[in-house]
Amino acid sequence: MKRESGKAKRRQHEFLDAAAAVFAAKGYHGATTGDIAARLGIKQGSLYYYFRSKEEALEQVCLVGVKGFVQTIEDITASDVSLREKIARTVAAHLGALATRKDYVVVFLDQRQHLPPDRRGEILAQSRRYVQVIEDILKSGRDSGEIKSSTDPRLAALNLVGLCNSVADWYGHDPKLTIELIGKNITNMFIEGVGA
Repeated sequence: MKRESGKAKRRQHEFLDAAAAVFAAKGYHGATTGDIAARLGIKQGSLYYYFRSKEEALEQVCLVGVKGFVQTIEDITASDVSLREKIARTVAAHLGALATRKDYVVVFLDQRQHLPPDRRGEILAQSRRYVQVIEDILKSGRDSGEIKSSTDPRLAALNLVGLCNSVADWYGHDPKLTIELIGKNITNMFIEGVGA
């Protein structure tokens, strides 16, 4: 029975991967469930075992796109390292998702607004929590004197997230620009901007 469960989970991931790739390439409105089925090499009706609608597929893809970010950032917050290291780890984790699940991240960033409000709840809650934890990191840095007292932690957190999110638009076009190199550059620019 565990084998069937494992097989079903793998199949679910395959379906989600296909949906993420199609939504990333064509956008929510340009994509069809037929496109997703064609990518999988199955009949369109078979999709409905995994998704009741295209909208539900988008919701699940967006949830995977944001999944794990909050837990990762909370672990970073709890670590006993400098503010600079916390920011470096935050940036590395944020950008790392582009290397491991780019389609999901792109769909989360660019297509989630196509979900109706009643389907955005958990996605929005995860996004807000993520920014809040980064803001908390920056508040503690301001309190300890590691960043400028004039820095607004909320705006700084939103700026850092926005800067990291913008990488999705161009990452992969230049093979010399690795996630590690981009992450170091963002960390340095950010620290130089808010550093005490």
